[in-house]
Amino acid sequence: METFDLFLKYIVVPVGAFVWMIYTKINNHHTEIEVLKAQVEATKIAHDREFKEVRENFKRVFEKLDGIEEALRK
Repeated sequence: METFDLFLKYIVVPVGAFVWMIYTKINNHHTEIEVLKAQVEATKIAHDREFKEVRENFKRVFEKLDGIEEALRK
């Protein structure tokens, strides 16, 4: 019985504590990874929207320049 008690105290309990610590860290890392993925996706969407706006603004500028060029040629 004493051997079983020593086995529990010095092998099973520390291994169980180590496994529990690793489990909690993995869950924490999983949560952090999901948050980072969401941030990256939000940043990508914002970047795409801004890029589309810049592209549209350039189209308008070039249209105005074409209009000015046509007016000067007349």
